[in-house]
Amino acid sequence: MRFFTVVFSLLLLYTVAALVFWGISLQRQSRIIFETERQALHQKIDSAAQPERYRAELAELQEHLNGRHAQYLGEGSVLLLILFVGAAVVYGSLRRNVRLQRQQRNFMLAVTHELKSPIAGMKLSLQTLQKRQLNEEQKAQLLRRGIEESDRLADLCNNMLITSQIEGRQYKSIKEQFSLSEMVEDAADLYLARYPNRITTDIQTGCMVEGDRMLLQMALHNLLENAIKYTPPNSAIDIRLKKVENGLVLAVADNGQGIPDLEKRKIFNKFYRVGDEATRKTKGTGLGLFLTSKIILQHKGRLSVLDNQPQGALFQIFLPA
Repeated sequence: MRFFTVVFSLLLLYTVAALVFWGISLQRQSRIIFETERQALHQKIDSAAQPERYRAELAELQEHLNGRHAQYLGEGSVLLLILFVGAAVVYGSLRRNVRLQRQQRNFMLAVTHELKSPIAGMKLSLQTLQKRQLNEEQKAQLLRRGIEESDRLADLCNNMLITSQIEGRQYKSIKEQFSLSEMVEDAADLYLARYPNRITTDIQTGCMVEGDRMLLQMALHNLLENAIKYTPPNSAIDIRLKKVENGLVLAVADNGQGIPDLEKRKIFNKFYRVGDEATRKTKGTGLGLFLTSKIILQHKGRLSVLDNQPQGALFQIFLPA
């Protein structure tokens, strides 16, 4: 990309310089034409004998000269404007394509890692069950781990499938009225079983919402997974749900490193993840927050990210009543 930028800039400068050169050349040619016409006029009309006619003809020649100068300047300015606009469009389009290709490459690396991880976990659990004589408690523990890994795999596949369907406008939303309080409590219990002592809740009862239950559940799970990934193992995730004047507010707060202000504008972009996939330690594909923002937008809500106190990130969903 840097090589292309240098070459593109040089070509643009060369083209601008060529236009300026030809503009100056045309101005000089126009001046030469004026001087030739003025000499011809001087030979044609005696300025001493017919001063009024001579001045009138000379003024007409001067007007033609000024008209040509204005024409060259105007046409040159339009050409330069078209050139700069076209160059900006081409360069911007190329940068977007390069950025998208890089993000897609990172996405493929992340998906490969995300798919291999639960598959390897399930395979290890099954091999352990097959090769070793275990008591019932150990078997139950391995089966639970295998189910958790299969749930992770299912969530990843669902994220990719729903993202594709929503972007292609193929997903048909099923609206129903249900208790958001119960859904959040169920999600909190599920994650509390997976991550003991890492979930705290403040859930107001009786929070009803109308929407697609599966999509909103997926959005909540994405926020919880994101919070778990970026929070130290000994820190808790706080889930809060309350009624406000004209809707509901659902918040998921973590105590991680937080998100810089410049990154807050980018984290909801498709495939976007901070850092490089080859060196990043946290898991993820860059689809979770993108899909969550699409889901909340479909429900005419708002998704925002704020700074948690004393540290960390606070993701807040507003859903209209």
